[in-house]
Amino acid sequence: MFYRHAYVSAYEQSPLTAVDAFAYFVARDGGKPVAVMPAYLQTAVNPLCRLHEVYPEAVGEPALLSHTWHCYDAHVPATAQVLPRLLDAMIRTASIFGARWCGFTNVQRGGTLSQALRAAGLPARHLTDRWATGLTTYEQYLASLSLRARANLRRNERRSAEAGVTIEALPVDHASLDEITLLCVKTASRFENNGYYPGTTFAKFVTALGDLAHVIEVRQHGKLVAAGVCLTDATRFHTWTCGVDYAVDGNYSPYGALFAESVRLAIRLGLSTLEGGRGNASFKRRHGLSPRHLDAVLFRA
Repeated sequence: MFYRHAYVSAYEQSPLTAVDAFAYFVARDGGKPVAVMPAYLQTAVNPLCRLHEVYPEAVGEPALLSHTWHCYDAHVPATAQVLPRLLDAMIRTASIFGARWCGFTNVQRGGTLSQALRAAGLPARHLTDRWATGLTTYEQYLASLSLRARANLRRNERRSAEAGVTIEALPVDHASLDEITLLCVKTASRFENNGYYPGTTFAKFVTALGDLAHVIEVRQHGKLVAAGVCLTDATRFHTWTCGVDYAVDGNYSPYGALFAESVRLAIRLGLSTLEGGRGNASFKRRHGLSPRHLDAVLFRA
C-alpha cells in the first residue's frame, strides 16, 4: 500500500511532515526494476518524537529515513539481493544531503527486511507496535472475541442507533474532508501529537490517494462525531487514521461505532486482513487484534 505510486506521489505533492528532500532508490537486474525504496530527509521533532526517544543521540540532526512515519509497514522487495547496494546508496545520498543519520523506521520484527538488516550487522530498537487480525465474516469476527467485548460492541451499536447516529462509507470525492481534517487534528492534539495531520495538506493528500482511500463518517444529528480514512491494498484494509469527538449526547462510543463499521467495510470489500495501525493497544487487544512489533534501525551516514 505505502509503496504504490499514488501514495508516494501524494506524499511528495502534499507531505504530511516537514521533508527537506526526497530520494527514490530503484534497484535493477538486467535493466528490470526489482526493488524500489523511497526515503525522506527529515529533521522535524514531530511526528518523530517516538523515534527520538529510542535514538536520543539523533535528536536535532537530519536523517534520511525510509519510509515516512505515516507508513507503519516498511519493506524492501528482493531484500537479500539488493539490500547491501541500497544501504551503500542510502549512505552516499545522506552524505550528499548533509545528513549524519540514515535508516529505516517501522520495520516489522522478524520480517524479511528485519532479518536482512540484522544480517548486515545493524541492530534494531523497538519503536512501537502495529495491530492486525484476520477477517472472514462479521459474525465470525464477533465470535472470536471475548463474551464481554462482543457484548460491548453490540450494546454500543444499539445505543448509537438510539442516539440518532448514522454511519456512511464514502469515496474520497464525496467525503467532508475539511471537517474530517479538523477532527483528526483535534484528536491528535488530545494525545499530544500536534502536527501529525497538517491542516494545510492533509485533505490534499487524502484526495490524491483516489480509489486507494475509503472514508467512514459517523454523524449524530448531522454533526460529525467520528471519521476514519482507510486505505486498501490487495488483501488488507488499513484503518490508517481517525478523528473522534468524545463530547457526544448519549451513552455510546463514537470510536466503537467507527471501529465496527471499519470491520464491516473491510469484509464487504472482500479483504482478509484488518490492519489496525498503531496506538490504543488496550482497545485493539480487547477487540481481537494482535501486535506486530515495529523497530527502527538507524546508522551513521
